[in-house]
Parts: sequence; C-alpha cells; structure tokens
Amino acid sequence: MPHKVSLSCLKLTDFRNYAGLSLPLDGRHVVLTGLNGAGKTNLMESVSLLSPGRGLRRAPYGDVVRTGAGTGFTIFATLDGMMGEVDIGTGTEGGDEGQARKLRLNGTPARTVDELLDHLRVLWLTPSMDGLFTGPSADRRRFLDRLVLSLDPEHGRRAADFEKAMRGRNRLLSEPRPDPAWLTALERQMAELGIAMAHARHELVGLLSGLVEAARDDGPFPSAAMRLSGFLDGEWQRPAYEIEDIYLGMLQGGRYRDAAAGRTLDGPHRADLLIRHREKDMEAERCSTGEQKALLVGLILAHAGLVGGMTGHAPVLLLDEIAAHLDEGRRAALFDRVDALGGQAFMTGTDRSMFDALGDRAQFLTVSHGGIVP
Repeated sequence: MPHKVSLSCLKLTDFRNYAGLSLPLDGRHVVLTGLNGAGKTNLMESVSLLSPGRGLRRAPYGDVVRTGAGTGFTIFATLDGMMGEVDIGTGTEGGDEGQARKLRLNGTPARTVDELLDHLRVLWLTPSMDGLFTGPSADRRRFLDRLVLSLDPEHGRRAADFEKAMRGRNRLLSEPRPDPAWLTALERQMAELGIAMAHARHELVGLLSGLVEAARDDGPFPSAAMRLSGFLDGEWQRPAYEIEDIYLGMLQGGRYRDAAAGRTLDGPHRADLLIRHREKDMEAERCSTGEQKALLVGLILAHAGLVGGMTGHAPVLLLDEIAAHLDEGRRAALFDRVDALGGQAFMTGTDRSMFDALGDRAQFLTVSHGGIVP
C-alpha cells in the first residue's frame, strides 16, 4: 500500500467566493455537499492549485481573486506529504492577469511551483472533462500531458521549451530570408525536446494500458484500450536518437510547406490519444454518454493506482460531481475503488445521501455561501 498523502489543514483568503476560510481536516476522504453555487468546486479548485499549473479550471489568476478584494489570493495547506509534514503557501499579490503565483514551502520561497511535485501529486476529474472523447485532439493531449506530469515532473518544462522553440521557428519561416543556421538550431532543439515529450507519452500509455489489462474484470467500470496516433506512427521501436534524426529531417524537409501554412505541421503537438471501449471494441466517441463517463472514471482511477505504485505515494484525488450519474451499486463500487487506492479524495455533490456508502471513511462537510456550516 502506498504512503497516504493527506491534508490536515486548508486556509483560503480572497479565493473565489471565500473571503476567509480555515478548514481542519482529519486525513479521511472529504465529501463536500451543498447547493449549486455554494462554493464546493471553488474549494476543490484551491486544492488543485497545490500542483503546478492553473488548476482544474485553468483560469487566469485574476479571475480567481474574490470579487471586490483589493489584493491577490492566498492558499495555505498543511499536509503529510511525500517528504514528510510540510506547510505550503501559494497565491498572488495582486489581480494582474499575467503575473505568476508565488510559492512558499515551510515559510521559505521556492524557486518554481514545480517544487510542489516533491510533496504531492494531485489528480482530478470534473464535469468539464465529460466531452474529452468527442472534443478536439488538443483536449486529449492536455489530458495526457497532465497524466505524464504526475510521473515525470520534467515533462511540463520540456513541453514549454518545445512550444517556445516552435514559435521561434514559425517566426523565422515567416521572414523573407530566414537565417538557415538559426533555423537549424531551433529545429535540432525541437527534435530533441519533441521526441522526449512523445516518448514520455508513449511510455505512460504503455504503462497505463498494462495496468488496465491486468485489472480487467466484470466490475462496474469498463476498461479502455489506448494508443497514440498522428506523429511518427510505427517508429517508436527505434532508438531515440534515430527518431530524433527522422523528425529533424521532417522539419528541414517541410520548411517551405510550413512557411506557406504559417505553422509547423508535424510534431508531438499534432498527436492524438485514441481510446476504445475494450469490452465492446468500440471507439470511445461512439459510446453512450454514460459509457464515456464510466470509461473516464476507470482511466482516472487506473492512473491514480499507477502513480501510487510508481512513486510509493498515493495521489490526492479531486472528484467533482462524481456520483451524479451513477446508480447506487456503481457509487458503492466507486467509493471502494477510491478507498483502495490508499490516498485522500475530495468529492462534491448536492445530495449527501449519495455518499452514504462511504460511511465513516469520509469527513462530511456542508458548504454554503463561501463557508462551512455545521
């Protein structure tokens, strides 16, 4: 069983509809119930910001600051983390759209928010992800990259550096006479970073597929068959340096085409994650809405198990409105699966009775107008 990472205290100031909140937690799962608009998802969003990035809503920081607040927002959490007990403080000092948020660990300023990954991994499933299988490929790439980041903390930096190099190449190609030496340097950087990105994605898909296959049973959630497509298909058995050379050749040979298109047409930014309902042998996008939701739940739970198994520390799970479209039997099975992962999960819903199967495994809190009521 992996080590349980759990929050024991959460404090918010000027975050969304919370002017101020101090919430003691006892390490069990946390069930947040209340009316729509009470602030359940806002509270869950604050926990998601204990990981790098913009959290489960991907909102600009200026939108996160409470309306009417003159400064920024702050989030403070105490947790039993991957390196022991730690106090985490993060937030902004104003409402400027472009500012980066600051991070303190045990009161000491951190160099980057990526240091959060040394202390906990946070995974989430929200209603906005229900259209993952039918939406644009960019949504599935973003979803996959977030899964990779939970196991490979350097993946985000590689992806950002690849995008920067690609933008530089696109700018050069828009010039009448681009500098060939500079263009080649950028393409070499893109090849190195792009293949590293793609390889990390393929490795994650392989590990997750193996875990899903090994856990196949007649349980309430279908299993997903996954593969990547759209970038160097069929080449991934080669050594990395060979694939880098292939991609570099594609970039150099495609300069005129990319210049005419105004963008780079080949690369990991064009790949897609293809998912099938394994038992039905059917593309996920053709499945019913309920089947798609069940596939997504199964994927998230399998990934949480993979993170716990590979890091030795169970991730913190954020499951927004998770029980809304499940019958009583599936809800009970879901809660058992979540509990078996060995971590702490935050779950939201409007009806407390939907979580009765959790019993004393959870701490039940009622949210109302940006506060917790008895």
